[in-house]
Amino acid sequence: MAIETVSGPTARDQERASWVPMIAIALGQMIMSFNVASLPVAMGGMVKSFAVPPTTVATGIVAYSMLVAGFVMLGAKLCQRFGALRVFRGAIVLFCLAQILMTFSPSATVMIIAQALCGMAGAVIVPALVALIAENYRGSQQATALGALGSARAGAGVLAFVIGGILGTYIGWRPVFGILIAVSAIVFLLSFRLKPDEGRPDVTIDGVGVLLAASAIICISFGFNNLNGWGLAVATANAPFNVLGASPASILIVIGIFLGQAFLWWTHKREQVGKTPLLALQVIDSPEERAAVYAMFAVVALEAALNFSVPLYIQIVQGRSPIATAIAMMPFNLTVFFAAMLIVRFYEKLTPRQIGRYGFALCTVALLWLAFVVRNDWSEFTVLLGLVLFGIGQGALVTLLFNVLVTASPKEIAGDVGSLRGTTNNLAAAVGTAVAGALLVGLLSAIALAGVTASPKLTPELQAQVDLDNINFISNERLQAVLANTGASPAQVAEAVQINSTARLRALKIGLLIMAGLASLSIIPAGRLPNYRPGEIPSEEVDPSHLRRS
Repeated sequence: MAIETVSGPTARDQERASWVPMIAIALGQMIMSFNVASLPVAMGGMVKSFAVPPTTVATGIVAYSMLVAGFVMLGAKLCQRFGALRVFRGAIVLFCLAQILMTFSPSATVMIIAQALCGMAGAVIVPALVALIAENYRGSQQATALGALGSARAGAGVLAFVIGGILGTYIGWRPVFGILIAVSAIVFLLSFRLKPDEGRPDVTIDGVGVLLAASAIICISFGFNNLNGWGLAVATANAPFNVLGASPASILIVIGIFLGQAFLWWTHKREQVGKTPLLALQVIDSPEERAAVYAMFAVVALEAALNFSVPLYIQIVQGRSPIATAIAMMPFNLTVFFAAMLIVRFYEKLTPRQIGRYGFALCTVALLWLAFVVRNDWSEFTVLLGLVLFGIGQGALVTLLFNVLVTASPKEIAGDVGSLRGTTNNLAAAVGTAVAGALLVGLLSAIALAGVTASPKLTPELQAQVDLDNINFISNERLQAVLANTGASPAQVAEAVQINSTARLRALKIGLLIMAGLASLSIIPAGRLPNYRPGEIPSEEVDPSHLRRS
């Protein structure tokens, strides 16, 4: 099926609404995106402050994304029942309190808790933003507002790298999150310029659906996040338990997938008996809409993997400052920002299917290019070119796919579209970050161990003095400091440093090649996107069945 937009705007559609309310909506998106984008930039500072490996910082990212994805459908129903504006304000207050805890966190555990609280707030903010746009804007303004929401997400990423880089280098990582305390207060005040909406007391909360959806997403996210520590298939010594020798990480992923299927079955059952489901399956009831969800998951996961891999290499491997990370990533983030904003201009010339295919093809080419040209200097023009190409594809795809989902659904379930977007984006971000960490560390361990074993200079006696079971990304300086506490000779230290440098670069290159392969496979669901040109969310007067045709 394809979606057909409504022809002939109504008088109400032609009215021009003030853009002041959009400032509050855009800032609501920006504070969430700024928060999670700042974590990779702050990685080096947190590693030093908390004395933890970089994968622990990744756990903070996963905790945020996991809770947003797990409870965003609940957040959508809360918006419908109590009113999106009222719930939005409460979530902003919670987000502000979480940032206070984040700014003054004394340990990595408190940092992760703060990010979890941010995730709980984000689970409400995400669907509320879409519902507020649907309530405040119509027609071409609505399409522009949706594009602005995507641009706000990308723009926040740019600001996070710039502000986080400068403050992290010259002051510290904590003020980066302190800024969000003030901005959250501004969003709360601006929210009083938004049009109030009425809650619907008749909307019921599906408790069983909440439990199934949250459990599925948490199991999947937690499983992927522990693949490296607990093992991919066979349980390692670090695994808390095993089932006939199988890794609990893979078991959790399988359980999560099973619970996800159980959630869909339960939702269908509620709809059949006329009860309110946690997620209106109307938002994914066509092959085109499901293809949009699959494609969105893929592109966000790839973005999360790249956003984790590059700062990891620059700060931990090269030992460079946060501002160096910001400069290296600036071309990518700026490109995503402008691509997300300008892709709307091509909607009248290209169909979603064409843009989707071109976007993933561009991402594939960019990742392949990066895999072959990346060296130890991220400022090289060839590397920057690869990041820009990926940014064009990624920015265009995220805005396009969101618009496809919004266009296909009536206003009454705009919150469900927002929750679906939030679930997909944040589950993808959690999985992408976790897989990137596990993949890179796993590749590093395999390559480094092979190099150590093959080296005649690194004797078994020296190897016994170094913990080779927990290899992670460290700078050459850190490795030299570790070897200084052993009986290694200068020649052995030089050999170990060389193996470490080679292993890190090869791990990154292979990781980029694997990402390129995933991007190329994503062209398949992109080929099932609809051939219509996006329009607006249908108004409440229009029967959604009139928008569909075979």
